[in-house]
Amino acid sequence: MLARLIEWSVRNVFLVLVMAIAVTGGGIYALLNTPLDAQPDLSDVQVIVYADMPGQAPQVVEDQVTYPLSTAMLAVPHAKVVRGISMFGASYVYVIFEDGTDIYWARARVLEYLNTASKQMPAGVTPTLGPDATGVGWVYQYVLQGKQKSLDELRAIQDWYVRYQLTKAPGVAEVASVGGFVREYSITVDPGKLRQYGVPLSRVSEVVAQSNRDVGGRVIEMTETEYMIRSRGYLRGINDIENLVVKSDAGTPVLIADIAHVELVPAERRGIAELDGDGEVVAGIAIARYGENALAVIEGLKEKMADIQSGLPEGVSLQTVYDRSELIQQAIATLRTTLIEESLIVALVCILFLFHVRSALVAIVMLPVGVLIAFIAMRALGMNSNIMSLGGIAIAIGAMVDAAIVMIENAHKHIEHSDGSRSHRQLIIDACREVGPPLFFSLLIITVAFLPVFALEDQEGRLFKPLAFTKTFVMAAGALLSVTLVPVLMLLFVRGKIMPEKKNPVNRFLIAVYAPIIAVVLRHKAATLGVAALALVLTAWPASRIGSEFMPTLNEGTLLYMPASLPGMSVTKAAELLQQQDRIIKTFPEVESVFGKAGRALTATDPAPLEMFETVINLKPEKEWRNGMTIDTLIAEMDQALQFPGVANSWTMPIKARTDMLSTGIRTPIGVKVFGTDLTEMERIAKQIEAAVRTVPGTTSAYAERLTGGYYLDIQPDARQLARYGLTVGDVQGTISAALGGELVTTTIEGRERFGVTVRYPRELRDDPQTIASEVLVATADGAQIPLGELATLSINRGATEIRTENALLSAYVYVDTRNSDLGEYVRLAQAAVAEAVDFPPGYYATWSGQYEYMQRAAAKMKIVIPVTLLLIFLLLYLNFRRVTESLIVMLSVPFALVGGIWLMWALDYNLSVAVAVGFIALAGVAAETGVIMLIYLDQALEKMAKTRRAQGRPVSLDDLQDAIVSGAVDRVRPKMMTVVAITAGLLPIMWSTGAGSEVTRRIAAPMVGGMASSTLLTLVVIPVIYALVKQYQLARKASAPTALPAELP
Repeated sequence: MLARLIEWSVRNVFLVLVMAIAVTGGGIYALLNTPLDAQPDLSDVQVIVYADMPGQAPQVVEDQVTYPLSTAMLAVPHAKVVRGISMFGASYVYVIFEDGTDIYWARARVLEYLNTASKQMPAGVTPTLGPDATGVGWVYQYVLQGKQKSLDELRAIQDWYVRYQLTKAPGVAEVASVGGFVREYSITVDPGKLRQYGVPLSRVSEVVAQSNRDVGGRVIEMTETEYMIRSRGYLRGINDIENLVVKSDAGTPVLIADIAHVELVPAERRGIAELDGDGEVVAGIAIARYGENALAVIEGLKEKMADIQSGLPEGVSLQTVYDRSELIQQAIATLRTTLIEESLIVALVCILFLFHVRSALVAIVMLPVGVLIAFIAMRALGMNSNIMSLGGIAIAIGAMVDAAIVMIENAHKHIEHSDGSRSHRQLIIDACREVGPPLFFSLLIITVAFLPVFALEDQEGRLFKPLAFTKTFVMAAGALLSVTLVPVLMLLFVRGKIMPEKKNPVNRFLIAVYAPIIAVVLRHKAATLGVAALALVLTAWPASRIGSEFMPTLNEGTLLYMPASLPGMSVTKAAELLQQQDRIIKTFPEVESVFGKAGRALTATDPAPLEMFETVINLKPEKEWRNGMTIDTLIAEMDQALQFPGVANSWTMPIKARTDMLSTGIRTPIGVKVFGTDLTEMERIAKQIEAAVRTVPGTTSAYAERLTGGYYLDIQPDARQLARYGLTVGDVQGTISAALGGELVTTTIEGRERFGVTVRYPRELRDDPQTIASEVLVATADGAQIPLGELATLSINRGATEIRTENALLSAYVYVDTRNSDLGEYVRLAQAAVAEAVDFPPGYYATWSGQYEYMQRAAAKMKIVIPVTLLLIFLLLYLNFRRVTESLIVMLSVPFALVGGIWLMWALDYNLSVAVAVGFIALAGVAAETGVIMLIYLDQALEKMAKTRRAQGRPVSLDDLQDAIVSGAVDRVRPKMMTVVAITAGLLPIMWSTGAGSEVTRRIAAPMVGGMASSTLLTLVVIPVIYALVKQYQLARKASAPTALPAELP
C-alpha cells in the first residue's frame, strides 16, 4: 500500500503540491493564533469553599464550620482529597479532583453538596465557592503608589475603583486586595455612660442597624407627572451616626454622641504588603480563570490598567511587582531560537553529506511543513505553545528528516548506477519504493515508542503530555510526508549534476575509517561481542552514582522567599520583620525589586496565616549579575543573610510554590504530614521529626508547625452566677462578641464605596484580663449592668493558631528544605533518622509528601511504562520484518543506547528524574530506528548477492555472506551516519541552551545525545557481527536446500 502511495504521489505532483501549500497555509494560521504560555498548567482541578467568621478562634471555626463542610465534601464524586484549614476568622475547604474532571462540573457538584451542608452552619455564616481560578492563577501583581495619599485612601481606591475595573479584563477570575487599611466607622461606647443612661450595648447596635436604609413608596401623580417616592435614610458620615437617638428620657433624647465616640478607623487586618523594604503598600493580585491563557490575561490587564490610569487621583499610579508574561516571552524566545538553530544545523548536515544543495532542499522544505502540521494539530486540540510543547517539536526535528535523508541518498545511488533505460521519474519511484515502506515503519516506531508517556498522571502527566503530543504530531507528520511530499520534492530537486558517491569527500572519509573496523570485527566476532557486553556491565558503575529527583527545578527568573515564623505574631511585629527582610534582600545587586506579603490577601485562594510570609523577588537579567553567580549560590547567600531567630527559611519559585501547595499542601521540596487525634500530641511528634531531620546532611531548614503555639484569653461563664442574675450563656457571649470583638452592625453606602460600622468598648477597657473582668458590663432583664468578672472566669491558655485537616483527619505539617539535588537519597537518610528517633503512639502516623510523593508515584508508573514501550517497539519491528530474529537484533540497540545516555548523565551530574526518563523513552525509539536502517541495507546487500548467485546456479557461501555484509555496512555508511548526525546535531542546541525552561529540556536531550553515540557504535559494529552469526547459522541449517536460502535469508 505504501509503495502504491509513493507511486501515486510522484505521478500526481500538482495535487500533492497544492495539498502541501494548503497545509502550510493552515499551519501558519495555527502558528500565529496558538496561545503562548511558559509551561503547562500543572495544578489540579480545585474547588474552594470559603466561609468568613470574623473574630472567631480557629477551634470554633473548625468545630462549627470546617469539619461539617469537610465531611460533606468527602462524598463529592471524583474528589481525591479534601483539605480543611481553620484559622482566626476564616474557614477554607479545598476539594481537589481527579485528573480530567471538568472544573465547572466539579463546581456544580460541590455546590450541590454545599446546599446540604449549609444547613448545619451557625447563624450568619454563609459558605461560598471561591473563584473559578487555576491553582497557579496568580499571574500578575501590582502596587498602588501615591506619596501624598495615606494607606487607607489608597486601599479605598484599590477596593472600589481599580479592583472592579481590572476584574472586567478578559480571563480574570478575581482581583484580590492586600495591604493598607480598610476604613470602617468605629462606635466606641463608654460603659460608664451606658450605665448612667441605662442603655444596654445591644440597643446601640440595634439602633444603628435600623437607621441605615433607604426605602421606596411607589409613585404619586401630580400635574400629569409621575413622582417616585423615596425615603432617604442612609448613614453618610460621622455626624449622621452621632445624631442617632438610642433612648428618650422624659422627652429628652439620648444620642449616640452622648454615650459613645464615633470615628473613622482602620479595620482589623490579617494581611500586609511591603515593597523594597521602604514601608507598607497597597497591592492587588490578578487571578486568572481556569483554562485561560496567562499571556492573553496579562495583556488584557495591562490594557485595562492603561485605560483606568486617567481615572486615578493625581499622583497615584500602578506599579507592576510580578508579571508572568516576562517568563512566558523568555521561555518562548529560548525555544524559538533553539528550533531555528536546529533547523539550520539539520540543513547543513544534509548539504555537507550530500554535496548537492538542490537535494538538500528536499529535507529543508519538508522540515517546516512537518512542524506546521504539528501546529495545526495543537490548535485543533486547544493546546498552547509552551516550553514543553515546543520542546517536543525540538527533540523530533532531527529524527523527522531521517526518511528524507535516506530516500535522497538512495535516489543518488540509483541515478549514479542508472544505465539509462529508466526515466528520471521511474528512478525516483524505484528509489523511494525500495526504502520508503521500511522507513515509514521506522518513523512510526519513534512515534509509537513515545505513546507510553501519555500514561503518566497528575503533575508529571500534565507536564509531559504536551511534549508527547507534539513529538507524536511531528513524527507522524514526518512519516506521512516521507511517502507523499518527499518523493514529489525529490522528483523536482534531485536532478542536475550529482557528485558520484566515490568522489564525495565525506563518503570517502567515512569508508576509509569504517572499512578497517568492520573487517576487524567480522574476523573477531566473539571478542567484539565480549567488549560490547563489558561496556554494558561497566555502565553499572555510573548508574549506581546517579541520584534521583522528581523534576529539575525550573528557573522562573523570579524567586519566592517563604519563611515561616512562630505563631502568635502580632500584625505590628509581622510588618516590622517583613520590612527588615525585604530591605536586606534589596541590597543584593542581582535583585530588581522585592514585594513582600505577610498573612492573606482578600481571596479564597490565599489561606496564609499572619506568620507566613511570601516575598516575590524579581531578579535582573543574568548578564547583570556578579561574575560566577548562579541561582543556587544567590539563594545560599540570601539565606545566610536572612537568619532571624524563630524564622525557618524556605526558597522556591512562584509557579512551583502554588502548584506544590495545591497538590500536596506542602510548600517545600519535602514535607512530612503527621496524622492523629490530639493536636498537642501531634505537635510533640512533629517537633521530634523536625529535630531528627535537622541532623541529616544537606538539610537547609526544617520547621514543624506549632499547632498549639497561639495565646488565648479564655472566658468561661459560671452557670451558678448566670442563674443568680437571670442571664443565659447567650447574653454573655453576645456582650463579649460586641464589646470586645467589635460587632459589625451595618454597612454605610457612600456613593460607590462601602464602609462597615462596628460597636465596641474603648481599647483601654479591653487590653488586659483584669480590666475586661471589671469594666465589660452585661445587661440584665431589669436594666442592671453586671461586670463580666462576676459572671465568668478569665484565664490565659495556649491553643491552636491554625487547624489543618486532610480528608477530615487532623494533620500537622513539617516543612523540610534542602539544596541537595539527589532528593531520593536525602529522603532515604531522613526516613532512617526519623525511624530511629521518633516513636509513634497508637493512632498516630506520618507520611512523606512534597516532591518526594510525586517521585514515588512517577517511579511506580515508569515500572509499567518502560516495559510497555519496549514491547510496542518489538511488535512494530516484527510487523516490519515479519521475522523474530531481525526484530531481536534491532532490539539490542536499546540496552546499548542506555550505555551512552547513562555515562553522559553521570558526566553532567544530572539526576534521574521524570524528564530524564522521558528522554530515555524517546531514545529507545530513535535507537531502534537506526538499527532498522542498518538492517535494511544488510538485507538489501544479501538479497542482491543471493540473486547473483542464483543466476549463476551457485549457493551463497560464507565468503559471499561476508562480502554482502561488508557491502551493506561499508558502502552504505553515508546514509546511516547522516541519520545519526542529523538526530544528534539537532539535539545539540537543546543541550547547550541556557534560557528559561532549558533545565527540563536539557535533561530530556542529554540521554538522547549520549545514547545516540553508543547506539551508533552498536549499529555500525555489533549489529553486523550479530547479523553475520545469525545468517551463518541459517546457512548451516539450509545447506541441504540452498534454493530456499535467498527467500529465507534476507
